[in-house]
Amino acid sequence: MVALGQPYSLRGRLLFWLLVPLAVGGSLSLQDTARQAHDIADSVYDRVLAGSALAIGERIGIAENGEIEVDVPYVALDMLTSAAQDRIFYRIEGPPGEFITGYSGLPQPADGDRATGVRFFDGVYRGDEIRLCVIEGAASSGLSSVAYRVTVAETTNARQRLASDILLRAAVREVLLIVGAVAIVWLAVTQGLKPLHSLEEAIRRRTPDDLRPIAHRGPREVSGLVTTVNGFMDRLRSAIDGLRHFTGNAGHQLRTPLAVARTQLALAVRAENVQSARAALAAGDEALVHAERLLAQLLVLARIDEAASHRLAAAKLDLSAVAAHVTGLYVRKAADAGIDLGFESQGATWIMGDEMLAGEMVRNLVENAVSYAGRDSVATVRVSGRGPIVELTVEDNGPGMPSDLRAHAGERFATRPHANGKGAGLGLSIVAEIAALSHGTLNLDESDGGRGVRARIAFPFATT
Repeated sequence: MVALGQPYSLRGRLLFWLLVPLAVGGSLSLQDTARQAHDIADSVYDRVLAGSALAIGERIGIAENGEIEVDVPYVALDMLTSAAQDRIFYRIEGPPGEFITGYSGLPQPADGDRATGVRFFDGVYRGDEIRLCVIEGAASSGLSSVAYRVTVAETTNARQRLASDILLRAAVREVLLIVGAVAIVWLAVTQGLKPLHSLEEAIRRRTPDDLRPIAHRGPREVSGLVTTVNGFMDRLRSAIDGLRHFTGNAGHQLRTPLAVARTQLALAVRAENVQSARAALAAGDEALVHAERLLAQLLVLARIDEAASHRLAAAKLDLSAVAAHVTGLYVRKAADAGIDLGFESQGATWIMGDEMLAGEMVRNLVENAVSYAGRDSVATVRVSGRGPIVELTVEDNGPGMPSDLRAHAGERFATRPHANGKGAGLGLSIVAEIAALSHGTLNLDESDGGRGVRARIAFPFATT
């Protein structure tokens, strides 16, 4: 039995596999946007910071005593004011390490980093994160020059606010995009699943007896499912029709011997002497034996149907050994019936099949020969291997079978006219169906002497 898990939603799975990658892509996009937002904010405010530092550097000169003097243009610092209430700091140095004016504790580059040009770096001052701009230069009086360094810094509130605004706008666009994608995908999945709902409705409207093919038009992805369901319904209809036909005929066949047995038991009860009672009991016992044999054959047919559905695995077997064993079981019965039963074997006789079914096949052929050949007749079971063919032959020199009956002898419940009610008409049909499972073919014809029946089955030789 196949274990069934909890049902799941196909719509949910489709939405999951469509939207999760979109959400992951959106998250990665927001991370990249956050990095770019900080870069943009730094680029914008660094230009202003550098302009302020350069403006201060331009107001540095040399006094008459040779020392640096500076007139800090506070308009340069006003350039850095913003609505974010950032604080501004500056520091001016003369020759290396000589503090001139500003905030003495403002972070500075390492002494080995002194160079001309504009440089930017981040730092912390008075517990706040700051962005610093440093310019190196030299003031000249015409006779001499003195090196100086100008450092201008500001807190990062405005930068962070600008980066946050850029990121927020990008996030809003991403969220709107994902929400729109969810709505579009939901609508698309709903429309895409409509053919499955209509197929479900078409099947639901069927009655239990309506096994006609489903005439449903749909997309190519659903046509395979419809074809599979139609194929299953066709096989189910054939199986049900065969079962109805089989059970109807089997019920009729079983009622006859059971009715005979009951009648004979009633006669035995009413018998006026022991001889009549024994005769009635013997007839009833014969009817029960016939019913028992019919039930056994019905069980064999059920096993054949099981094998035909590929639930029985075929194996390599020696047909000669199987036939010899079955023939040995019927030697005594054949002798009591006045029949000379023999067995012959030649060559390698390996075939693919089920050993029990192969034995039942040989048994039915031998039993037919013993039942219908008549006294003073000869019956022979012969198994021979000839190259790629293994042949099983059971023949007798009895009264034979008309050609029109031989043509239908392999059908279920087909009996000989002179069977006297003893045959169920299943023997040769069992033989034909078992042979077909091993890719063999049953042929019925007359014996070489023109009398009797020869049943011949050719199988492919099993090489593996």
